[in-house]
Amino acid sequence: MSAILAEVDTDGGPPIAIPFHHFAVATVFLLAGLGLGGISVFGGQLPIVGRPLVFAHVAQVHALLVGWVCLTIMGAMTQFIPVWSSVDLHSRRLAYVALGLVSVGVAGLVAGFSTVGFTLLAVSGTVALVGFWVFAYNIARTLASARPFDSVERHFAYALGFLVLATLLGFLLAVDFTIPVLRDVGLNRSNVVLSHATLAVFGIVLTTIFGAFGQLSEMFTQTTHSAGGRRLRQVEELLHPTGTVVFAGGRLLGVEWVALVGGLAIVAATLSFAGATAGLLRRMRVPWSTVLRRYAVAVVAMVVWALTAGATWVASPLSRTTLFGPPGATLLFGLGVVGFVVFGTLYHVVPFIVWVDRYSDDLGRRPVPMLDDLYRADVALADFGLLVGGTIVLLGAVGLGEPATGVMTVAGGGLLAMGVVAFVANLAQTVRNHVPEGVFRIRAA
Repeated sequence: MSAILAEVDTDGGPPIAIPFHHFAVATVFLLAGLGLGGISVFGGQLPIVGRPLVFAHVAQVHALLVGWVCLTIMGAMTQFIPVWSSVDLHSRRLAYVALGLVSVGVAGLVAGFSTVGFTLLAVSGTVALVGFWVFAYNIARTLASARPFDSVERHFAYALGFLVLATLLGFLLAVDFTIPVLRDVGLNRSNVVLSHATLAVFGIVLTTIFGAFGQLSEMFTQTTHSAGGRRLRQVEELLHPTGTVVFAGGRLLGVEWVALVGGLAIVAATLSFAGATAGLLRRMRVPWSTVLRRYAVAVVAMVVWALTAGATWVASPLSRTTLFGPPGATLLFGLGVVGFVVFGTLYHVVPFIVWVDRYSDDLGRRPVPMLDDLYRADVALADFGLLVGGTIVLLGAVGLGEPATGVMTVAGGGLLAMGVVAFVANLAQTVRNHVPEGVFRIRAA
């Protein structure tokens, strides 16, 4: 990390408070998603109100994917783009407006799915849509100052486009619970669900990962792509955005061969990206770190997911049961790929923001800690083992066809829960130890 800190400009920089507040709110949704999973397994009764948990899986997916992952992406883009593109964020005020609207909207969606509150779903969907579009506008205006785009900026631009489309379909689905808007325009609701999920997961999330993770992996390994690695990244950038559009369009229209072509393009893009990143990890010039261990797990999960998803989609690209691939694909992709990328990245970004806020002014004046010194390495290693172990056990339970209350499922879920709690506690303790005034003390410099 010394090379990273050596390049820090302590006299200026991006809006470090804004992404930090995004991460703090996103963590609430991570814990909520964890709680929803536990409630749905053990009885399915919502606490306090005593009502059964309805659409438990959908509520949990929205808490984790939209609440945790997407809010983290929003915060990361707000931080990363000004740094990478050397431009000013268009509007800090709009960034906070988007954070507030998306947070309220997603919380309402989770509550609506949990209690079958169809009116709440429509209202919350509207609020979330406005929030996401405010964010997209703010980041698009920021990116516009960076033209001509490089590969990283193009990935972020693609992700913003997918964000607009995915949230529009999500809004229509939410409203359709009370007003049959989809039937009136001749769209099949099941197909819209498939297309919405495709745009959200492969369009927003995976495109952002390819853009940001691709660059961060070079930074953390302190090496660059070989000629072969650069060609693989070019293949990914060509196939992934196109494949996502084709896959989502084929699923929306119910055309099997079109969806299959798009799905296989995403598979090929993912394998290309994983191959290029594996080359960086193989040739890295630094010891294994907290971040790199999690990135390595994500690369392995990408390969396994891509191969199994491709085989599944060849047989059935339009089925709801193969939305993300074979049984267990949601866990493998959502946790193995997305989760470990986010966990690893936050183990850098959160300590970095704390370091800039607390210690950057003292750089060169007195000894200051390194990033890795700000959190407990033993807890980071423990949560890594728990998360990897929990993922493997849960995938084994899925492979054996075990029910949600089975021994392996409960054990794997317990390991995951302990891993998540340890991860959150470790970063929370980092903030508490070095910014005792709290997360909202982080300055807006």
